[in-house]
Amino acid sequence: MSPSSPANGGFATLLQNRSFLALWIGQVLSQVADKIFFVFLIALLVNYQPPPGLESSARSALMFAVTLPAILFGSAAGIFVDRYDKRQILIVSNLLRGLLILAIPLLPRAFIVLLVIGFLESLLTQFFAPAEQAAIPLLVPREGLMSANALFTTTLMGSLIVGFAIGDPVLNLAKAGGRFGQELLLGGLYLVAAVIFYYLPIRKSGADPKIVQAHPWSDFKAGLAYLRKDRLVSGAMVQLTILYSVFAALTVLAIDLVEEIGLKSTQFGFLLAAAGVGMVFGAAVLGHWGDQFHHKPLPLIGFLIMAAGLTVFTFTNQLWLGLGLSTLLGVGASMVGVPMQTLIQRQTPEAMRGKVFGFQNNVVNIALSVPLAIAGPLTDAVGLRVVMLAMGTIVSVVGIWAWQSTRRVLQDAL
Repeated sequence: MSPSSPANGGFATLLQNRSFLALWIGQVLSQVADKIFFVFLIALLVNYQPPPGLESSARSALMFAVTLPAILFGSAAGIFVDRYDKRQILIVSNLLRGLLILAIPLLPRAFIVLLVIGFLESLLTQFFAPAEQAAIPLLVPREGLMSANALFTTTLMGSLIVGFAIGDPVLNLAKAGGRFGQELLLGGLYLVAAVIFYYLPIRKSGADPKIVQAHPWSDFKAGLAYLRKDRLVSGAMVQLTILYSVFAALTVLAIDLVEEIGLKSTQFGFLLAAAGVGMVFGAAVLGHWGDQFHHKPLPLIGFLIMAAGLTVFTFTNQLWLGLGLSTLLGVGASMVGVPMQTLIQRQTPEAMRGKVFGFQNNVVNIALSVPLAIAGPLTDAVGLRVVMLAMGTIVSVVGIWAWQSTRRVLQDAL
């Protein structure tokens, strides 16, 4: 089937696929719940006082507890997804997250309990993420994957913007509605998502007895061997890693960047929101008209747009230009993220998708964590402008390298 066939007719055609629509709605509910849960977790610190002497590091400890499962269990969760039914994993992960939140009022108000809650919720998310990504190709024809990934990217970024923006007001409103209103709201979102996933027509995927009998370590080595063998998939994963690393660094650098364009350091969210808007716009364009761009070097263009935005940002002090450049960064990011995620789904055999998406989840979370740790000290050591110029150079080099190494086969794959 050609890229211009009805199967790739954009979002309107995609949303006529009821099975995919159910997966998408479940994703929206889960993603929004994830973002509001993080706000809720931070708010609970008031009632879960840490031991004496640890007050100043309580928030860092909580963030570490939430981040740790992604680093330790991302790959293992992907192996699990390949071994068992993806639909059941989607259901159980949301069901357990919902029940965990509903159980909060029954648990002791101790700081260690809050750490355990954050850790367990994040651990369950590690199983949900690769199962969700692996389910998309089972519900969408190959020709519609670009639109499907664009829609998922759009709603993912939308949940980041909306979830964090409305988290506090929504939680306050829920609290006003009853003593346990916040827990009922969040737990309810996960439980509704679990019910929706129950009706997905994915019955027997990932349950091959031969796979179940295999040793997890063998599965892990098989996943690494596949990534070494398939240069397209491993190259796409490298590009996604660079993409997420840049945005992780920007979350730190944005505090200094907003002061350069006349805003307060506490208003750094405006820059991040502008980047999110740009990514939503770019993903929406690719989702609706992606079949007309499949022969274009989208990742190369995306990386060069991002590099240009990062470079020019170091020389601007005007608010409108700063917000415009941030939006441009988001557009460039969508031109990398959407095609590369589509490529991984199209190229990866069904029996390997859980492992590959588990590795991806693992690598992406590390890519999100490392820049958070080093961006600040680097800026203090060499200055904001040098760091931004270095990021722009790295992004340009990666973009050119990626296109040079994959251009002969990337067109056919996408």
